[in-house]
Amino acid sequence: MNSRRKLGEKKQESEAPPFHVLHKLPPGDSPYVRAKHVQLVEKDPDGAIVLFWKAINAGDRVDSALKDMAVVMKQQDRAEEAIEAIKSFRDRCSKQAQESLDNVLIDLYKKCGRIEEQIELLKQKLRLIYHGEAFNGKPTKTARSHGKKFQVTIKRETSRILGNLGWAYMQQENYLAAEVVYRKAQIIDPDSNKACNLCLCLIKQMRYTEARSILDEVLQGTLAGSNSSKSRNRAEELLQELNQCQSDVLSNPLGLKIDDAFLEGLDQLMNEWTPVRSRRLPIFEEISPFRDQLAC
Repeated sequence: MNSRRKLGEKKQESEAPPFHVLHKLPPGDSPYVRAKHVQLVEKDPDGAIVLFWKAINAGDRVDSALKDMAVVMKQQDRAEEAIEAIKSFRDRCSKQAQESLDNVLIDLYKKCGRIEEQIELLKQKLRLIYHGEAFNGKPTKTARSHGKKFQVTIKRETSRILGNLGWAYMQQENYLAAEVVYRKAQIIDPDSNKACNLCLCLIKQMRYTEARSILDEVLQGTLAGSNSSKSRNRAEELLQELNQCQSDVLSNPLGLKIDDAFLEGLDQLMNEWTPVRSRRLPIFEEISPFRDQLAC
């Protein structure tokens, strides 16, 4: 009986996953592996940053080391330092790593409030999509979130980038530019979050009737994500803001007047977004008019 129990215990021990698998670490004992061990097992971000530097200088998994180091720096409120690190060492990284480094850089620009640089990089990513150079020329790519892999399409990625670009314009209080971008994003891949942002752009421009019609779509649950509690709460908050703004305008009728030149400029911008034919994937037909604005 005891011998059976011992055999069972040995079998369980032999079936236990290796240490690096258990802690989601790469195998080996290189500088990068040690950096990941310090980051994930010892929970020492400052020590991990030092070791990531060593991995980069040693040429050990530079793609991953630079990206991981920048992420840890951001978590430690060292975003400006992370930006300079990516700019200084990205030329040591492979072509395949450049896209993910751009995504990290965009988040860093956002955290630091460097909106102009964020906008320019987002436009650059849209140019790559238009020219068929995103995803290494493939229509989809494999992404990872919370340890799970999933497929991202060019269409979804384009909508995501446009959403980020619209948000950046909103931080500049350039609500007209943000509106144009959000409308394009909604044509490509509509969802409740971008609809709420578009609604806010219209409220800021005192175009309350249009804002209410978009808000109704969210509240009626006709858009992706509109049934989530977060989306409904935000939509209800926007509805209260919209009602308050309309009430204020009614008490001050002069506020109802919108400059004709403003509307004319809006029409001109929207006309520039008329889809034209493209030799590339159908998604590029939808975003190609954006190229003229990207060149600005």
